[in-house]
Amino acid sequence: MQLSSILSRFSEPETLKMAKLSRELRAQGVDVIDLSVGEPDFDTPQHIKEAAKKAIDDNWSHYTPVPGYLDLRQAICEKLKRDNNLDYKPEQIVASTGAKQSLANTLLALVDDGDEVIIPTPYWVTYSELVKIARGKVVEVHTSLESGFKITPTQLEAAITPKTKAFLFSSPCNPSGAVYSKNELEVLAVIFRKHPEVAIISDEIYEYIDFVGKHESIAQFSDLKDRIVIVNGLSKGFAMTGWRLGYIAASVEIAKACEKLQGQFTSATNSITQKAAVTALTTDLKPSFEMVEEFRRRREKTMELVDGIPGIKCFNPEGAFYIFPDISFFFGKSDGVTTIKNSNDLCMYLLNTAHVSSVMGDAFGEPRCIRFSFANSMTNIERAWARIKDALTKLK
Repeated sequence: MQLSSILSRFSEPETLKMAKLSRELRAQGVDVIDLSVGEPDFDTPQHIKEAAKKAIDDNWSHYTPVPGYLDLRQAICEKLKRDNNLDYKPEQIVASTGAKQSLANTLLALVDDGDEVIIPTPYWVTYSELVKIARGKVVEVHTSLESGFKITPTQLEAAITPKTKAFLFSSPCNPSGAVYSKNELEVLAVIFRKHPEVAIISDEIYEYIDFVGKHESIAQFSDLKDRIVIVNGLSKGFAMTGWRLGYIAASVEIAKACEKLQGQFTSATNSITQKAAVTALTTDLKPSFEMVEEFRRRREKTMELVDGIPGIKCFNPEGAFYIFPDISFFFGKSDGVTTIKNSNDLCMYLLNTAHVSSVMGDAFGEPRCIRFSFANSMTNIERAWARIKDALTKLK
């Protein structure tokens, strides 16, 4: 049977591939320490779980409106006002089965065959593949460790062409940990004002995991707001990855387009999750802030350990829970058995020799780097980096 050509347009996420390889080794009895993981290693806060149990008991078990229950969309509007001083109405909100679906809806609603989408590198692995699924063209703009992995206004303006349909970025960024300040967003806004035809997709899923201050959203620039799609969700800030709830805040036109698409794919997301999400968004944020403080401690320990390894150049992440070091120093080196030609080789070397999983930088658009997570226990972080250091010292 000949399958659809859509399958040849995009690749399986490398993050999922590495997770699969780690599970296979673990099933063979190998003690693999997972630094490839993209989720908090915390349980969902108790008060959110209690809200879900109550929703089950109260029989919130039927189909819901495609964009989500009204009280959920109102709760999202309240959160956006409380945390970001942004005014949205429920009809501008669409809740989906995870922020990944929110991104897919948005790109399918905006991008036509041949449209260009500008994406600064490094970027989350799924961005480029969703653009390809929508038959768009990915325009990568390469940032650097020295620039804090942030795009400059000059780079942005140079990348815009008559075919540019959208600009897609995240802050805090997965994988680099870069966080855009208000001033940095403001100078980008100057460029966007010159190009009113360009939509701006702002992935803010790591909003709460910010180590440098108050989160700043590009949607705060009111004259751009109708062109901006905010993508957010509950997985990272509330340790609710398996609950699957993401959302967008956008113009009514874009929200209605995403609702139309979603109505044919999945309809609404899980009804119980929606009710739990109302509690998550409108009540006590203390568990989230405590989780972030633990991530801050782990970041400091990780950077301390990495600084002790010759050959690694590393940016101190400002948000999220990853480091994304430049490991190109090891290209061309060998332990006598394995020769490291690229980041993929080094990832596999660390998995098979040190039994530590990571994700190659090629997947994020930066082949000189590797992503390591610190969403693991302090004990495992220390064990993992001791193993990594030992494995790297064997490369000559």
